[in-house]
Amino acid sequence: MIDTALTAGAITPDDIERFRSGFNNNGSNLAALNAVTKTPVTQIAMNREAVTRINHVYSHLVPAGPATSQEKSGRCWLFAGTNLFRTEAAKRLNLEDFELSQSYVSFFDKLEKANFFLESILSTLDEPTDSRLISWLVQSPVEDGGQWDMFVNIIKKYGVVPKSIMPESESSSSTGRMNERITAKLRENAASLRRAYSGGTSISTLRSRKESMLAEVYKMLCIHLGVPPTSFEWQWRDKDKAFHRDGILTPQEFYTRYVDFDLDSLVCLIHCPMETTPFRKLYTVNFLGNMVDGYRVRYINVEMSVLKRAAIAQIKDQRSVWFGCDVGKCFDRDLGVMDTELYQFEPVYGTTFEMNKADRLDYGASLMTHAMVFTGVNLDDNGEATKWRVENSWGDKGGDKGFMMMTDNWFDEYNYEVVVDRKYVPEDILALLDTEATGLDPWHPMGSLASISE
Repeated sequence: MIDTALTAGAITPDDIERFRSGFNNNGSNLAALNAVTKTPVTQIAMNREAVTRINHVYSHLVPAGPATSQEKSGRCWLFAGTNLFRTEAAKRLNLEDFELSQSYVSFFDKLEKANFFLESILSTLDEPTDSRLISWLVQSPVEDGGQWDMFVNIIKKYGVVPKSIMPESESSSSTGRMNERITAKLRENAASLRRAYSGGTSISTLRSRKESMLAEVYKMLCIHLGVPPTSFEWQWRDKDKAFHRDGILTPQEFYTRYVDFDLDSLVCLIHCPMETTPFRKLYTVNFLGNMVDGYRVRYINVEMSVLKRAAIAQIKDQRSVWFGCDVGKCFDRDLGVMDTELYQFEPVYGTTFEMNKADRLDYGASLMTHAMVFTGVNLDDNGEATKWRVENSWGDKGGDKGFMMMTDNWFDEYNYEVVVDRKYVPEDILALLDTEATGLDPWHPMGSLASISE
């Protein structure tokens, strides 16, 4: 016998006939069907007027080298971070262009993530195995993605090396198989630790076992990425053809001597207009991080005007801005444009799409997926931004040799965070750093990691 309570809302044959008749009796529907069944809907919906407005001229520009490429990996946040550094390093080395090793920082990010994961497992041994928290922890323990404070952790502890010292490998450029194998091992480790705890093994013994587990992960990383250098001989020929040698340096010494970026002066501002995350508060995300002894991920949630003014001020001072956004929305890679008016889907489908930014976050329609760098902004005669120049890490194809254009309206709707110097942030906002951060659930939209690949 069928439960009528469960079938009260079922689709009936009459419904199907009404839907079919309504569709077939509308000429616009048939025209859209004929077009979209032969051509991608984004091409059909592309707004020609928005396309003709595209140009890559800006009132304020920051020097930047050629576009870099993260290949088939989710290391965008690491590329964005090292791209902040490379201009300063190129100046000090008197080079036209210079690139730091993203493989080096990725190696230690994954090693630290493995340790962070195992420590998280040790701190949740009394949680049921099928709890939402355990399910979240074991989902992606060494994924490629990250957040700004996680980048700072790696740089402060391990320094950097030139790309020539630790170049790309097959696995650094295409991380899927490496991540799969390390994830399999870490899940096995988690099951082993939790099983041993249930059998009465002490925490001290479990932590000793964890050390051997980390040694396995280190070995696997070396097999895929190479052994990271503890020191290296540094010599180079500058753009004037002069030869230089600086002896044997550690990665930390190289960072201090040739980059020396004041990471402590930077702060992460977010724009999260959800009702559950009021503005002008400090937030963190529980169980989100990559280093047990490092900084926690912390954000100050502010109004868009505060976030935007700080980013503009930094660019006007000839300094790039690391930022995180939802890159896949209203975006065309070949054109290299992010514009909320780029596609006109309404006439294609005969319906409207009206979710605001808060609704998109609440209902899973948007979140931060990708990190890049602002290297320019166009200000009108009133000093208001109209568009932004974006340094991506998807190679030199598309846009202006790999550099993208973002309209200011797109910034409002799909940009979620910027990292700026404290001197561009109002004092009352900075004071929030001294307050206790509100912890968000790990699955909160602001807990997402920048991880979109090419």
